Amino acid sequence: MSDALTYRAAGVDIDAGNAVVERIKPLVKRTFRPEVMGGLGGFGGLFDLSGRYREPVLVSGTDGVGTKLKLAQQLGRHDTIGIDLVGMCVNDVLVQGAEPLFFLDYFATGKLDVETTVAVVGGIARGCELAGCALIGGETAEMPDMYPPGEYDLAGFTVGAVEKSRMLSGASIVAGDVVLGVASSGPHSNGYSLVRRILERAGNPWELDLGGVTLADALMAPTTIYVKPMLELLKESVVHGLAHITGGGLKENIIRVVPDGLGLALDASAIVLPPVFDWLMREGKVAREEMWRTFNCGIGFTVILPPDAVADASALLAQHGLVSSVIGAVVKAQDDERVHIG
Repeated sequence: MSDALTYRAAGVDIDAGNAVVERIKPLVKRTFRPEVMGGLGGFGGLFDLSGRYREPVLVSGTDGVGTKLKLAQQLGRHDTIGIDLVGMCVNDVLVQGAEPLFFLDYFATGKLDVETTVAVVGGIARGCELAGCALIGGETAEMPDMYPPGEYDLAGFTVGAVEKSRMLSGASIVAGDVVLGVASSGPHSNGYSLVRRILERAGNPWELDLGGVTLADALMAPTTIYVKPMLELLKESVVHGLAHITGGGLKENIIRVVPDGLGLALDASAIVLPPVFDWLMREGKVAREEMWRTFNCGIGFTVILPPDAVADASALLAQHGLVSSVIGAVVKAQDDERVHIG
């Protein structure tokens, strides 16, 4: 018997990696835009930016999906977690008014399972289609002994662009502006360490009915990707600021785009908790203040705009299937606590 070692014997299956690449090629190709140069397989993804902008400002973002990954692996649901990955990145660069141009992903696991990997990357490709950005590259890393069997990790990276004169900085926000809350699909990809602790305490009641949707479905609903509706809104309406509601919840995200000297008065009665958040709050005995600073509480994105622009903005978003409502206003800051929910 030969004692010669191979990469496969060391735990890395190059053939499996090649099989993944062949399986994902058609999925990735569907995301391509005219600006994409070349295809998969190069050392770097190529994107031609010439002719699109006079003074382009590139806006980059990177993120993961947190411990929602643990639920995806626990439930064996791998086909939508990639949508979450894209959503968390592209919704962030959108806040500056940028159009996401392209996306790259990083998938790492201890032992490569072709079906699982293709399902995950398929979700990433679908997310890119929803965002209108091209999936131009990525990395699939098989690293024996780094991850327990059946587990994998994800990270995503996006680059967008905005005309310098149209970039949103929040500088135009004034007292009296309205905060329009746009509905989320659920917890998106934030607060899942607390979600998992509540699930454990409740005995993981995955099939619990939450108004026609199981608890598992409600928690695994992919992050809403707001890119196309918001880019259209920016063309059609006067928008002073945008905010993506992620970690830190309603309490800590909207204020990030509001200039010093101004604050937010949010109306608690206008923030009606969808069933999944209501269940989490009751089952976990989570204080309302903790809910507001952990979860999006049903508001995944906010638009700050003048009062007379609200009706048209809400109508445009409704055409894209997005429910919105006024949840507060911009006010002069009264003290160090710039966000009041009451």
